Amino acid sequence: MNLDNLNERQKEAAMCTEGPLLILAGAGSGKTATMTHRIAYLIEKGISPYKILAVTFTNKAAAEMRQRVERLTGVCPGMWILTFHSMGLRILRENYEAAGYEKNFVVYDTVDQKALLKNILKDLNVDPREYPVNYIGAIISKEKEADRSPQEYLEEEGENFKSKIIYSVYREYQSRLRKNNAMDFDDLLRNTLHLLRDYPDILGEYQRRFLYIMVDEYQDTNHIQYEIIKMLAAASRNLCVVGDDDQCIYQWRGADIRNILDFEKDFKEARVIKLEQNYRSCGNILSAAHSVIRNNKGRKEKKLWTEQEDGHKIVYTRCDNDKEEASYIARQIQLMEGPYRSFDDFAVLYRTNAQSRLFEDALRRQMIPYQVLSGFSFYERKETKDMISYMRLVVNPKDDMAFLRIINEPKRGIGPKSIEKLKVLAEVQGKSMMEVISDPEVAAGLPAKAGVSVMNMAQVIELCREERDNLRISDIYDLLLVRTGYLKSLEDQNTIEAEGRIENLMDFKSFIYDFEKEKEAQGEEATLEEFLEKIATDGDADKYQSESGKVTLMTLHSAKGLEFPVVFMPGMEDGLFPGHRAMDSEEKMEEERRLCYVGMTRAKERLFLTGAAYRVIYGQGDYTRESTFLRELDPKVLDEAGDSVYVPNRRTVNSVGIDTGSLDGFAVPAYKPYDPLQRARKESKVNASGNDSDFNAGDAVAHGKFGRGIVLEADEKTVTVIFEEAGRKKLARGIAPLKKI
Repeated sequence: MNLDNLNERQKEAAMCTEGPLLILAGAGSGKTATMTHRIAYLIEKGISPYKILAVTFTNKAAAEMRQRVERLTGVCPGMWILTFHSMGLRILRENYEAAGYEKNFVVYDTVDQKALLKNILKDLNVDPREYPVNYIGAIISKEKEADRSPQEYLEEEGENFKSKIIYSVYREYQSRLRKNNAMDFDDLLRNTLHLLRDYPDILGEYQRRFLYIMVDEYQDTNHIQYEIIKMLAAASRNLCVVGDDDQCIYQWRGADIRNILDFEKDFKEARVIKLEQNYRSCGNILSAAHSVIRNNKGRKEKKLWTEQEDGHKIVYTRCDNDKEEASYIARQIQLMEGPYRSFDDFAVLYRTNAQSRLFEDALRRQMIPYQVLSGFSFYERKETKDMISYMRLVVNPKDDMAFLRIINEPKRGIGPKSIEKLKVLAEVQGKSMMEVISDPEVAAGLPAKAGVSVMNMAQVIELCREERDNLRISDIYDLLLVRTGYLKSLEDQNTIEAEGRIENLMDFKSFIYDFEKEKEAQGEEATLEEFLEKIATDGDADKYQSESGKVTLMTLHSAKGLEFPVVFMPGMEDGLFPGHRAMDSEEKMEEERRLCYVGMTRAKERLFLTGAAYRVIYGQGDYTRESTFLRELDPKVLDEAGDSVYVPNRRTVNSVGIDTGSLDGFAVPAYKPYDPLQRARKESKVNASGNDSDFNAGDAVAHGKFGRGIVLEADEKTVTVIFEEAGRKKLARGIAPLKKI
């Protein structure tokens, strides 16, 4: 067993086999090599592979670890190198009777869980529109991660109408899982914990078997994972955990950073070894990352260093607006790509998925190939396609493909049998399905709630169709988004996934605004037909591909564990990165700072930070202040020859003279980032609610599309206005974007 290819700290960690050990492994410090050599060293010392347990978080990481160990030692039968869930499943399979299950129990995936919850909601007469499946499922998962039963949930929340509903669903869900001899993914860990806790003899067996335990990415463990590992290692105390508190970026998903920070409290005799030599990034990138992360109070002191040269300094560019930012990045990629650098050397890492669209557009204009990882392209996302289908029906009610896509988006209680009947009826009558469903008699033949919901949808689409000449595309979008119930259904889910979908919907609104402004600048009218044509051509040219040779677009969260020669981090502005929710919470701010650290340390050779003085996000435009993280950067690592040099101790004043904040290292107390998402949602609802003002002849009014005018006459249903430029228009009351001046 040759450890000479390890550095001194790695070698020390590999040879430290007895007692508790905390390996603080910084980004790019070779933690996998250290772990695999440590396992191989144990085996060479005569420890049976059967006595070794190594746990990580992904199947890919577990497979890679096993392969690397076997390359060092040969085949290792009996050794457990598994994910947490796989470990739990194996323990439960070996002790199914004690766990209260039959031998052939099954594991339900997400699809199975949702199907079961749908059946339960139906049987308990719970309205899925008020309590969506995703919302209920997220609550149940969160309760299981906290190891709380249905009864404990009710006691924690207190008895009210909502908590009683969720309690009854949660209780029935667990009952049916048992009845079906099934577990979900959360049960794999929770049932393992209870098995080991309730059966000391079984726990003793595993404690005697696994004399040496290793846990990778320990900073990402949650409460139950922590408890399981602590129990398994309680006898031998030979527990080695590897992680980096500076890379704990999944607290919103249950990770508890206290597990790694308090390791020495749990194991007072623990030895701590820091892996601080970085093999990935050049010196200036490491210095930049450290100058940011050192501002976190909740961290263990360490500083990455490298034997590599300092390399290029970090370039920071503040562009006039977000479109210019995307164009700047596309131009930089085009300039740097060449004989020694291919497109797959470049990555654009952004804070939210909603930011991807402008980069997709900019790269497409420059004919630069790209791929969107950990998510679909902007044009391929479900919520975007749903709203496009709604708009297609406004233009063409004969579009059955669009109709079938949105008939149950949001859920309206239209089952497969009802849809099949509508298809047959449409064929018999020679009409489209949209035309058939618009008939009140047909809608009346559906179940009561479904009939009302479908009629409402049909009326909204027909109203938009009749009035589309009097409405902007953005007005139509707001009407469809709000009045069909699509936005509310996502808001009711109250999950991180749903919030992400809402962000994408609001950014789609920005895209619509851009199209309207572009046509206006050309002196032309922006029509819904032309907009849909643009969408169709853009979408066809942008199919997701996984081949190499493409620029990578992805979120900062998704980039953890990856590396790229050149990294761009756009959106360096307060309110976007760090996000507005973090501005009032030290804990959330520290997690955002860790995310910034993770992003910076993905770069091997070049790091570009960019921002926009004016940004339109979720359909809302505003001037921005440069990110808190920029004020924390060491000025020595910044390139003074950059396009827009970041100069410490200056105040930036935008083009209309608004002071956007101090860059002297201290925040301006009066400044607080706006919440563009909340504002955009509110605007959509206001626009969709129509105007109920009491218009009278002679009132001066302003219209979103036609501008200023004077009311000629008004009745209960319409308002007739003579506009300065558009002339006389008869507008539908309650839908026209009309305001008194």
